[in-house]
Amino acid sequence: MYTIKKAKQLTGGGISNSNRKMPGHTYGLSALDCKTGEKLRGVPGSTCYMCYAMKANYFYPSVKTAHERRLKSINNKTWTAAMIQLITHYEKEYFRWHDSGDIQTIEHLGKICAVAAGTPHIQHWLPTREAKILKDYKEAGGVIPANLVIRLSATMVNGVPSKIHDHSSTVHTAGVAPIGEACNAQHQGGQCLDCRACWNPAIKNISYEAH
Repeated sequence: MYTIKKAKQLTGGGISNSNRKMPGHTYGLSALDCKTGEKLRGVPGSTCYMCYAMKANYFYPSVKTAHERRLKSINNKTWTAAMIQLITHYEKEYFRWHDSGDIQTIEHLGKICAVAAGTPHIQHWLPTREAKILKDYKEAGGVIPANLVIRLSATMVNGVPSKIHDHSSTVHTAGVAPIGEACNAQHQGGQCLDCRACWNPAIKNISYEAH
């Protein structure tokens, strides 16, 4: 058991409650370190082409420094235990992984799954575009805890949901019918409020309106 101060050091700064859209705490890495996202940012019409995490406060020096610390800390052997301690200390219900950035490796995904398994009272949501990492993880026998919903994101705006994973997300433009459950944040001041659809394993696909 670590002190909270030590747990934050071991995780490169830990978790955040500064994302006012979310109902709980979040964790983020720099979008500059996205594997698939780096390629999609240069593709017009892709869901990463106008990435929200490539502008505004995500590029404040303090945020960039925090992202760099978190990225380096992932390889710490103590990262998983420290993250479990932080989430248990600060959160009671819902946790959002990667409000910016994405999973880096199979090992990284395995650690996130271990954190979710170690906090069974918390519902976790992990959006990702790393289809190959997710596929390889599952084929290698990796287990996704029941309290972790991993949503594989479509690569193109107005694209179709992925068929290689049970849970997914898509992006639609105004006037195009959403697939599955439509995100209502744009009608709620950009906030989740009482909606928890993204964390709900019964909802197979969430569709976000492009903005």
